[in-house]
Amino acid sequence: MVEVTQFRNAMAMLGGAVSVITTDGPAGRFGFTASAVCSVTDSPPTLLVCMNRSSYSNEMFKTNGALCVNVLAGTHQALSGAFANRELDMDQRFASADWMVLESGAPVMQEALVNFDCRIAQVHEVGSHSIFYCEIQGIRHGGADDGLVYFNRAYHRVSEASKAC
Repeated sequence: MVEVTQFRNAMAMLGGAVSVITTDGPAGRFGFTASAVCSVTDSPPTLLVCMNRSSYSNEMFKTNGALCVNVLAGTHQALSGAFANRELDMDQRFASADWMVLESGAPVMQEALVNFDCRIAQVHEVGSHSIFYCEIQGIRHGGADDGLVYFNRAYHRVSEASKAC
């Protein structure tokens, strides 16, 4: 077996888009920062979102049965930090941006690069994490022209200009 530290150091080299994952419903409004989001299939359009099982809001996401993947623009590093900050309550986190709702009822960040409004179709528990399989109910594109990624334990902005390699 590979040691945890070795695995984490290697995974730091796998860059990922930064998103704020939100939910609302019978269990209340919650959100967290994630980079563990990826597509599963386009028929039906489905994403997966990984969330630590020890997270306080893990059960709330399961109870609500819906979430929104709010993909952050390059200017949203502070927002990412707010939703990762355990010292801030949910009201303080959500005060950092403007929100609306679409079909699922989950909070949709108005200034996101793109929003994936989803129904949680399945949940699998693997090791320390819950894997949410999320069927996309709606997609909303924002107006930003660059994205925020996390690579080598740091934030980086990516844009159309940066693809000229």
